[in-house]
Amino acid sequence: MKIVVDAFGGDNAPLEIIEGCVLAINKHKDLEIILTGATEEIKKILNGREERISIVDAKEIITNNDKPTEAIRYKTDSSLVKAYDILKNQEDVIGLVSAGSTGAVLAGAIMKIGRIKGITRPALAPILPTKLDSDVIIIDSGANVDCKPVNLLHFALMGSAYYSIVYNKPSPRVALLNNGREEEKGNELVKEAFPLLKNAPINFIGNREGGDFMSGEVDVMVADGFAGNALLKGTEGAVGAVLSLLKKSIKSHALSKIGALFMKQTFNELKNRIDILKKHGGSPLLGCKKLVVKNHGSCKRFNILSSIEQTMLLHENKLIEKIENSLSLLEKAENND
Repeated sequence: MKIVVDAFGGDNAPLEIIEGCVLAINKHKDLEIILTGATEEIKKILNGREERISIVDAKEIITNNDKPTEAIRYKTDSSLVKAYDILKNQEDVIGLVSAGSTGAVLAGAIMKIGRIKGITRPALAPILPTKLDSDVIIIDSGANVDCKPVNLLHFALMGSAYYSIVYNKPSPRVALLNNGREEEKGNELVKEAFPLLKNAPINFIGNREGGDFMSGEVDVMVADGFAGNALLKGTEGAVGAVLSLLKKSIKSHALSKIGALFMKQTFNELKNRIDILKKHGGSPLLGCKKLVVKNHGSCKRFNILSSIEQTMLLHENKLIEKIENSLSLLEKAENND
């Protein structure tokens, strides 16, 4: 199993990216990794640990300040473009992992790899914890700001297929993000998308509000990229604010500090539960002809390890084929109607 990794994408590149790859190689004996980036710098960090790791030299780096489409088109010697070229041209390379510019990763996937036949737009599907012992994904979380009803239908199909693999749940609960649960509520996009999802070969449970996102009653929340990204960032910000306030409150009272010592294990468990990236890696870009996993820009080595393992899992369980099968079932249902 061979995966290409953009060694110079992300805030902590290349050190944390490379160390994450070394962790993956040591853990999985059937894995090979191709690193793209400045050869000498990569070799220096590897320091002789090149077993099943090869390097493809790339002298340029795509930054968040670059315009995504122009960067993919003109920075042909960048670590990300070189990684995409390898993914496109080498059949035995199953996927790509990058913590680089989100816009560039999206642009590269569309321009270099292309979409699964029948999928109108690829979409990002990050995972978040719920208040129950379960997780939820939101699709799309920012790849597509302006959407049509058919895009939301495809997001639902892809999200359902993805969730079923990650959690071994054959029929995950799919909901449509809205400002109310009633079918007649919402903007025109949501109103038109509702019957499409209702008649799709998925377990559609109807509309759900933002407050239901982490309730545990939804497995896949479907949204356009604008609303989905607002929900995701708002949720992350709210969780961060609550944790910050809790920490500040504990430090302000002597008794609270003593109590915190007895609750150390509880706080560690909470921290691990919230750090969903450590468990599941990054966010897959669903709908592409090959697997692409976008990690958070601030990710560390264990996040990279998880993203590599996530790519392996999705390949082993044939995610792309499952999405294609879902499209076939949808087409049959439409023809029968």
